[in-house]
Amino acid sequence: MHLYSIIINKTSICLLLVFALILSCSKVPEYTVTSPNGKNVLTVFPGYHSDHSNGLGFDIMYEGNPVLLPSVLEISTNHFDLKGDWSVLRVDENNVENSWTTRFGELSEVPDNYREIKIHLKKGKTLVNFIARAYDEGVAFAYEIPVQADIKTLELDENIYYNFKKDHMMWSTPKREKGVLTAQGEYKKIPLSEIETGIERPLLIEIDENLKIALAEANLVDYARLSFSKGASNNSVLSTLDGKMEEEIQDTITGALISERKNDVFKVKKQLPFQSPWRVVMMAKNESELLENNYILQNLSEPNQLKDDSWVTPGKALREATLTTEGGMTAIDFVAEHNMQYVLFDAGWYGNEMYEESDATTITLDPKRSKGPFDIEAITKYADEKGIGIILYVNRRALEKQLDDILPLYKKWGISGIKFGFVRIGDQEATAWLHNAIKKASEYGFIVDVHDEYRPTGFSRTYPNLLTQEGIEGDEESPTNEQTLNTMFTRMLAGAADNTVCYYNSRVNKMGSHASQLAKTVCLFSPLQLLYWYDKPASSLEKNDGLWGDTKHIGNEPELEFFDNVPTTWDETKVLHAKVGEIGVLARRKGLEWFVGGINGTAPQQLEIDFSFLKEGGTYKAKLYTDDETVETRTKVKIEELQLSSTETLDLEIKPNNGFTMHIIPVK
Repeated sequence: MHLYSIIINKTSICLLLVFALILSCSKVPEYTVTSPNGKNVLTVFPGYHSDHSNGLGFDIMYEGNPVLLPSVLEISTNHFDLKGDWSVLRVDENNVENSWTTRFGELSEVPDNYREIKIHLKKGKTLVNFIARAYDEGVAFAYEIPVQADIKTLELDENIYYNFKKDHMMWSTPKREKGVLTAQGEYKKIPLSEIETGIERPLLIEIDENLKIALAEANLVDYARLSFSKGASNNSVLSTLDGKMEEEIQDTITGALISERKNDVFKVKKQLPFQSPWRVVMMAKNESELLENNYILQNLSEPNQLKDDSWVTPGKALREATLTTEGGMTAIDFVAEHNMQYVLFDAGWYGNEMYEESDATTITLDPKRSKGPFDIEAITKYADEKGIGIILYVNRRALEKQLDDILPLYKKWGISGIKFGFVRIGDQEATAWLHNAIKKASEYGFIVDVHDEYRPTGFSRTYPNLLTQEGIEGDEESPTNEQTLNTMFTRMLAGAADNTVCYYNSRVNKMGSHASQLAKTVCLFSPLQLLYWYDKPASSLEKNDGLWGDTKHIGNEPELEFFDNVPTTWDETKVLHAKVGEIGVLARRKGLEWFVGGINGTAPQQLEIDFSFLKEGGTYKAKLYTDDETVETRTKVKIEELQLSSTETLDLEIKPNNGFTMHIIPVK
């Protein structure tokens, strides 16, 4: 028999014992769904409600061991009283064996297999459905509010108490507070008892040596975002929904919000019927398996809604910093010569984007960034002749006011994509606006890169023109290799991240090494990769205004061929070595070729690379790129040529804060 109670505060320990005694005398109805491989079990208790909870109970098992102790989902509304007992009208069961294909992922064929139950509940005249799914990659649940009585719209709030057996260790983003970029913040490893307010998802938790989980969210499209805080005890995590901002005030440099949210009102308003986003518990024996299986979030999102996605082109982009016609032409020539696909013109081309009066329908150069001239239509014409796309940055202030004007205008100009800057996130209105804007962009044939605090929940499956997004402590923040390795197994569980890879900038020495910078293009997945973030082509105009960091010219070091050759989407992905914060080695296949990237933390590593992922019986030639101080180039990267087969291994000695990459090609 499954028992559960919720500790609301530290003074209710005695009540917990009373509830446990009461429950032990009566059977609580329970409904269980088990993953196809039999490892993951989600059990739901719709029949018990205490005076301290108006929710539905659930617990989770992995290989017969408890992951979550009995936990609870609470829903409060402006119409329904959800306290008390529920009647179960019926339980529908569904088994799905499926897969889907994509040109935009870490796998080209994605398995989508699960078992599902839908529990139809009734209390008085109130109807609620609870949907539970068990995948081999984890479990998920959502709730439906069907059409009922004369109610057309419903306002609600949601709390989920995740109760654990112990005070497990977890990886946490910074506390959410005014002026802090939590989604781009530095991760730290802390116990559950030290969790602070507003922690980002996915939330990685170490249950034991053989089990790691991540609390996550999927299919967030028109709802308030959830985040995590401390629950009712040291062993409990609480997820809550974001309220609406009192007013939208952002720091004009970082874009961090410095205004307060309303938390004393219902967070969501929906027309009936509707389904909530999915609340997900990703589960695996280790961080390698979690990362390989992160497609569960896309499986829980709606399928591709584009009738024809052939125009959506993944690729690599160069940021053009001078905001001049001449600089644009030079950048186009460079990307065309280096197997890149896009040139991005970042902030400043339509004035100071932080001003409300900025107008993204005009070319109005910010004099602090460029003196011009900047002829966008001449640039796009030249780019089209070279087969290159142009991406324009637009801040959310102009996007929100002018979206319906700029989309047809940019189509006329010949633009290929838009980078959304400093977008609002969190409350339902902001969430719905953003995803509707991505949908509208698709109707005009624009790819999208969403920057700053937005983190994905699977919408790129539904609208694959959303190629990437930030929500990462990327190279603009100068993360150490150790921090990047935290990111690899936490943030990257959510999906693609635009890391804005640097190469010649002096911050590379602080972050790690040049070989580990090469490896980021393999280790940090993004269908749109921004390379040479603070760098410019050798023949580019000088830019000395200080607004773009320590700008350097791109050289001709021989290892740049790796940037030229590396793809941005993949047919197959394997994690070869993984330890959060310490080491990460990934192998990814595109067609017949493999690319391997390795990033090392603060301790030296003796690694054995096993090539059993290669085709049996095949022979391969490979180039190995490593850090070597004896190499007489600016970047100190050594290149070695190797012959490989699937039966071979390679021993590598990697120094602290170094890395390596490999490009493996079958011998014809």
